[in-house]
Amino acid sequence: MSNKTYHDLVGRFNQILNGDKAHDLDNRKEKKMNKELEQAIAEIESNKEKELIKGYKVFNPDWTCRGFQFEVGEIFEEDFYPHVCYRGFHFCKDLKDCFNYYGFDASYKVAEVVALGAVDYSSEDSKCCTNKIGILHELSWGEVLSLVNTGEANTGKCNAGNHNTGDGNTGNHNTGRDNLGNSNTGDQNKGDHNTGDENSGNWNTGDVNKGDFNTGSRNSGNRNTGRGNEGDFNTGHNNASHHNTGDENSGHRNTGNRNSGNWNTGHENSGNRNTGDSNTGNYNTGADNLGNYNTGELNSGERNTGDCNEGSFNTGYGNFGDGNTGDNNTGNHNTGNNNSGDGNTGHFNKCNHSTGCFNTQEQTIYLFNKPSSWTYDDWEKSEAAMILGTFSPDVYTYPQWWDQLNSVDQAQILNLPNFDPEIFKEITGIDVTETNNNSNEKGE
Repeated sequence: MSNKTYHDLVGRFNQILNGDKAHDLDNRKEKKMNKELEQAIAEIESNKEKELIKGYKVFNPDWTCRGFQFEVGEIFEEDFYPHVCYRGFHFCKDLKDCFNYYGFDASYKVAEVVALGAVDYSSEDSKCCTNKIGILHELSWGEVLSLVNTGEANTGKCNAGNHNTGDGNTGNHNTGRDNLGNSNTGDQNKGDHNTGDENSGNWNTGDVNKGDFNTGSRNSGNRNTGRGNEGDFNTGHNNASHHNTGDENSGHRNTGNRNSGNWNTGHENSGNRNTGDSNTGNYNTGADNLGNYNTGELNSGERNTGDCNEGSFNTGYGNFGDGNTGDNNTGNHNTGNNNSGDGNTGHFNKCNHSTGCFNTQEQTIYLFNKPSSWTYDDWEKSEAAMILGTFSPDVYTYPQWWDQLNSVDQAQILNLPNFDPEIFKEITGIDVTETNNNSNEKGE
């Protein structure tokens, strides 16, 4: 319908509401019923066995219908038994049903009619047909609007609400149709101010939303641009929680999909802030990790760059221990493989700190280029190793550090097996002979 036609209809309707019917009556081709029509109606009304069936009929602007020319106040008859949708003069007992078969357009002529002959009835609505019909009088468009709506000031039809330009609304101010809510431009909305369809929420531009302010469809949450979200502020789809750009997340703020955790860019994580997939731990860039901060995969430990580690801080694979760069170690800090001990550079060792393979006893180590009776464990547990561990290159040079040691600590180092002052000076720059000379001079 054009804006001009719409405004003309509203103007005509307001004239009728205000009691000014002059404009409408001037344009109606009203005429008195002829004597034959009056007598036919009177006969039916006086016969208790017959029912006077009245209704409404819509005509083309020139009062024709299916090529048949009609006129107000006249009787029209054909010699056959009527049959709905096949033959006869059709009309509807309920005016709104007429517009199931005609467009709702003010250019059509509408009249009240009466059946004077045999009548056949439709099983779908109030449509009827007869072989003898009388055209009683023309209805103005304002009268049509009043009859097809139970509400007020509607330009559409079948409205129980008020001020609707659409059809079938129980709410008010709707331009759409079949709305229970108010001010909807969409159709079949229970909520208010929707431009989409079938929304029970409010202010939705999408369809079938229970929540409010959704541009997507089928959301029970609010302010979603995606569809099927139970949560709020989702641009993804089918999320049970909030602020997801991915799909099917029960957690929050995920850009990945199917996460029960939060802030994941990967998929199917129950942990949080993972860029990898299927992690139950947190902050993993790898996949399928139970632990945290892994860049590898299938780790139950933490901070592994390798895969399938139950321990932590491994760069190798399949380690039960921690800090291994090798693979399949149950011990710790191995660079070799398949070690159950710790600190092995070799393979398949049951002991610690072995450079060979298949050893069960820990090897002794060289000290000052000579074999010693010490193992690496003996070295690590020695007083000398602990004292040497106090050196900090940020604070001292080796000679400065040595000079600030007391004589007891110096003696622990000097008493190492195979101690060689020349080798010690070559590595540290410390000349212990000078220390001894100074001590002797002080003693003297």
